[in-house]
Amino acid sequence: MAEIALTFPDGAKRSFPKGITGKALAETISKSLAKKAVAVSVDGRLADLADPIEADSQVKIISRNDPEAVELIRHDAAHVMAEAVQDLFPGTQVTIGPVIENGFYYDFFRNEPFHPDDLPRIEARMHEIVKRDAPFRKEVWSRDKAKAYFRDKGEAFKVELVDAIPAGEDVKVYSQGKWLDLCRGPHMASTGQVGRAFKLQKIAGSYWRGDSSKAQLQRIYGTAWASEQDLAAYLKQLEEAEKRDHRRLGREMDLFHFQEEGPGVVFWHPKGWTLFQVLVNYMRRRQNAVGYREVNTPQILDKSLWEASGHWETFRESMFTTVTEDERVFAIKPMNCPGHIQIFKHGLRSYRELPYRLAEFGCVHRYEPSGALHGLLRVRGFTQDDAHVFCSEAQIADECMRMNDLIMSIYRDFGFDEVVVKLSTRPEKRVGANEQWDQAEKAMAGVLERIARESGGKVRTGINPGEGAFYGPKFEYVLRDAIGRDWQCGTTQVDFNLPGRLGAFYIDAEGARRTPVMIHRAIFGSLERFFGILLENYAGHLPLWLAPVQATVCTIVSDADEYAGHVRRELEAAGLRAECDLRNEKITYKVREHSLAKVPVLLVVGKREAEERTVSIRRLGSQESRVVSLAEAIRILADEATPPDLARPGARQTEAA
Repeated sequence: MAEIALTFPDGAKRSFPKGITGKALAETISKSLAKKAVAVSVDGRLADLADPIEADSQVKIISRNDPEAVELIRHDAAHVMAEAVQDLFPGTQVTIGPVIENGFYYDFFRNEPFHPDDLPRIEARMHEIVKRDAPFRKEVWSRDKAKAYFRDKGEAFKVELVDAIPAGEDVKVYSQGKWLDLCRGPHMASTGQVGRAFKLQKIAGSYWRGDSSKAQLQRIYGTAWASEQDLAAYLKQLEEAEKRDHRRLGREMDLFHFQEEGPGVVFWHPKGWTLFQVLVNYMRRRQNAVGYREVNTPQILDKSLWEASGHWETFRESMFTTVTEDERVFAIKPMNCPGHIQIFKHGLRSYRELPYRLAEFGCVHRYEPSGALHGLLRVRGFTQDDAHVFCSEAQIADECMRMNDLIMSIYRDFGFDEVVVKLSTRPEKRVGANEQWDQAEKAMAGVLERIARESGGKVRTGINPGEGAFYGPKFEYVLRDAIGRDWQCGTTQVDFNLPGRLGAFYIDAEGARRTPVMIHRAIFGSLERFFGILLENYAGHLPLWLAPVQATVCTIVSDADEYAGHVRRELEAAGLRAECDLRNEKITYKVREHSLAKVPVLLVVGKREAEERTVSIRRLGSQESRVVSLAEAIRILADEATPPDLARPGARQTEAA
């Protein structure tokens, strides 16, 4: 019998009969491993334990407690949910049920709507199915057999899915007892391995194939985890996230709103716009200090520029366009890069000018489907802290490291100390020759190693295969917030393609024309999104330097009104953002209202404070207050409200210079 060589995670290599299954492989290692096994990884791809291994491979037996098993648990839980729904609601058609981040969903078609009260019933039936511990069995059917089976069951959507399977690809059907479904797999060995750590969360509307012109479906979302402790921790995180929802905080703090006439674009209120400008001014100081020059490019540009850049071919469906009376087609810019290349091209550039760093707080617009819009986190109009650096190939590594150092320093200033840097490599849909991609990816892989090495292991790194931009590979900076959620914010993208497509060049030391490399860079990414992330990270309790209103002066009696106005003017003279509350209301009412609005400091003044020129300081979240002189209060608050970049030694002198 032919043999194959299998390499294990520890590097050990052994020979086995060709066609050995994952289950048989596990049994050759140990009986206890075979009992724990739920799947096998073959060259990084998960497979059923019953699948034969036909060639030399890197293999790993996956047990239920391995991180790789979580996706399988969720996949199997989706199938269990679908069986439970059809048990409880005969005549319901099952459509598609994928695994998603932190959970799964299934779309169903039935004439009557599901009700939230149905979820506990479905969950209870799921537990019964799990307890039954039916094995998952895979069969490969002919197309005719699969279509006939699902047609006879009245599963019209499944018939359509069979037709959509590419020619030459197997039609796989997985059964769990008497219930079965069309599925690519893989699955664990039995329904019992799903365990008890799952919960159904909500019901939502959807459309078949995501097309609003097609049948309306009902989607049931669920989550599943390896242990009940993991499930409890996740549900606690969701509960905390709901409290921190930036949309609710935006209302309570009077920062912004959305309305139907402007879907996906923000109506900024005075306090929200104040915080927005704090972010802009901070980033402007940081960029200026390291040699970026700020520019501004047009909102609307002719279609021909977007065709030349490649955006029209690869990004057209996300662009807003308009046609003028003379039949010229224009697009509202979805990105700033083509405009920055025009500025670089305007005049003859020398190699001595490189790296040539341009930055813009550029407002861009991209069409996002209505169902994808989510407060500030997913909008159609947003501002990028966008920058593009034109450099030579020899300068790529050093420039990417400079960007990395700046990015990390900025995230620390906002309280994000846990950051992961991931290299995203070439996507399937891209522009440029493979040789250019090879060169760009090699340069960035070297930088990634340097980031990990120079951080002393403090910065985690990783690879995202196939997730690069269409014009080049990129670094993605992923932040972890106060409740453990990850947010992808900053990017650094090395682009060998776009400058050449748009005719950019510089003159090298020998007098020859050279196409520059362009590095795209964003740190906040979308300012709107970063604003929302900040609100949720701090639950609205922003550090004093970020708070739109840093202090409110509240009077106890009207006799203190004049003094309150004086206190406010002194605060403003010291650079603090302050307001007065002179309303004829009880001080307890004022404190409660301003606490809801997340004002970090209340300065309470009455007749005695007015006479003694003091204030009573009360901090957000504290029941205690202390009385200090007005001068002392201003000194304390002014120091605390200094942005971190200006608070560093020597920063104020540099700023003044």
